[in-house]
Amino acid sequence: MSARLRNTISKVLPPLFAILLLVAVWQTVCSFGQVPKYMLPSPGDVAAAFEKDWQLMFSHAKTTLTETFIGLFFGILIGFLAAVVMDRFNIVRRMIYPLIVISQTIPTIAIAPLLVIWLGYKMLPKIILIVLVVFFPIAVSLLDGFSSADPDTIRLMQSMGARKMQIFRYVKLPNSLGQFFSSLKISVSYAVVSAVVSEWIGGTEGLGCYMTRVRKSFSSDKMFAVIILISVISLLLIWLTNVLQRVCMPWDKINKNRSKKI
Repeated sequence: MSARLRNTISKVLPPLFAILLLVAVWQTVCSFGQVPKYMLPSPGDVAAAFEKDWQLMFSHAKTTLTETFIGLFFGILIGFLAAVVMDRFNIVRRMIYPLIVISQTIPTIAIAPLLVIWLGYKMLPKIILIVLVVFFPIAVSLLDGFSSADPDTIRLMQSMGARKMQIFRYVKLPNSLGQFFSSLKISVSYAVVSAVVSEWIGGTEGLGCYMTRVRKSFSSDKMFAVIILISVISLLLIWLTNVLQRVCMPWDKINKNRSKKI
């Protein structure tokens, strides 16, 4: 067995075992019949509900994913631009940074109804809510990455006549990528949850809207099925982020392998 295969198995087996154990405990609790099915359906009931309604769920999932990707794109863009401007101009940093922090003290569940009232039941209020949730961790992580760049390296480049854009491109930006991808993993999961919450409060399509309908009909098996689907979508997005990180930061894997050998 190759080292790479052993490493993959060692990563996959523990979480797989934990999931199987959780499902086994869940099924055992349901088998005793002490909890009504409308409160806690069995894993078999949830699987049957997903099989029955999977086409409708995936149709709603397309809407949720569309909102998520658009919101992520603009949230990352705004967060990146805000971090660059705050890093470049200290006065702007002192003015904007407190406002960014204050914006995150407002609960998402309180903003979503207002956005629906102001902008209607279409896709726009969902996208704006996702942007508000995503741009904060992106902006803060990038700003910290820019600020933590090695000052000796910056001074060396300045002594060689490097312009500010060159210092940013070759020193500050690569230095911030690790923190950027760490915040992006958090942002993608928050983006999905924010989209679902906004659809739940007001909307005609999306997984949040689907959840509202099955909740009103007391179909807890379908509710559990869509919750699991949302979790799977979030995990897939985090996995894609990890893949993108390996592509954008090939040196990170080399450094990790080198540290293991040491």
